Amino acid sequence: MKKAFTLIELLVVIAIIAILAAILFPVFAQAKVAAKKTAAISNQKQIGTSVLIYMADYDDTYPRNDDCQPGSALNPELNNEPFAPTGVGCTTSRYFYRMNHYSWQKWLMPYMKNLQIFEHPGRQKNAAQWEANGEIMGGFGLNATITGMLDTYNRAPGSRGRFRNSWLGGTQTAIPDVAQAMLLFEFGNPDINYVPGIADNATSEDESYLVYPPAIREFWARNLMQWDTCTAWDMNEISSEPDTRSTIGGGLTLGFTDGHAKFYSAGKFLSETPTYAEYIVGGSVPSSRMCGISSGTFAWDADVDLTVDYPMWGLGNN
Repeated sequence: MKKAFTLIELLVVIAIIAILAAILFPVFAQAKVAAKKTAAISNQKQIGTSVLIYMADYDDTYPRNDDCQPGSALNPELNNEPFAPTGVGCTTSRYFYRMNHYSWQKWLMPYMKNLQIFEHPGRQKNAAQWEANGEIMGGFGLNATITGMLDTYNRAPGSRGRFRNSWLGGTQTAIPDVAQAMLLFEFGNPDINYVPGIADNATSEDESYLVYPPAIREFWARNLMQWDTCTAWDMNEISSEPDTRSTIGGGLTLGFTDGHAKFYSAGKFLSETPTYAEYIVGGSVPSSRMCGISSGTFAWDADVDLTVDYPMWGLGNN
């Protein structure tokens, strides 16, 4: 007579397998997240190193070029498109040959040929932006308030906002603490790949004006944490739980101006960002700006206190 498993024995084996799976699957998931965080740190460190090499060639000055060059699309499938210096590809959508802060990776291509380094291993880049403009969005972002921004290509002298200069002058030497100031960071927003600056309303119509970091804890909490209402500059409206759509493993990877990179929890990032009450003086920031980030330069009817000691934003001892 052949021996066989009884139904009870089979059920016991299945139960044991299910228990082991329940124990091991979260461990595997955590290991996968940890691996992606490690890869993201490595990528940001390599990007930061290429920035340092660039600066060595340009007298300690951060890149902030604005140009349009044929065959310069990051997406190689777009490099067969015709070159129209004052048309599609340069000055009108789609901007695949433009070389400004929306495609800041182009500034560094002479120093790093591997495009994959610019992509976050745990995120999907915005497919529509990649296919239309050859822009890498939805992964790593550039702190453009450190570098400054230009909007000079094919624009007449005197035009508004051609020069958006970093309040620090766009050089590494001017940064109070290069080991703590953020240059690059992991950005879950799929529609922008740089930190836009803020400017005083009094100067925002000028050809040249200074840009300052949007360093408001309540603002960034709404980009990193869970929240339901958005009616005031109030941390009480915001959960203490990170938003899984904008963070990986409860935080984000930062690249610093001295070239190193590391992972920050969302809570640590916020603790190193001044509150609205600490940073905003002599005016107010419109409530329309509190609920999320968008591209461009924010013109605020307020002054900022640059002496507050928050070195992650380059603030303090200025």
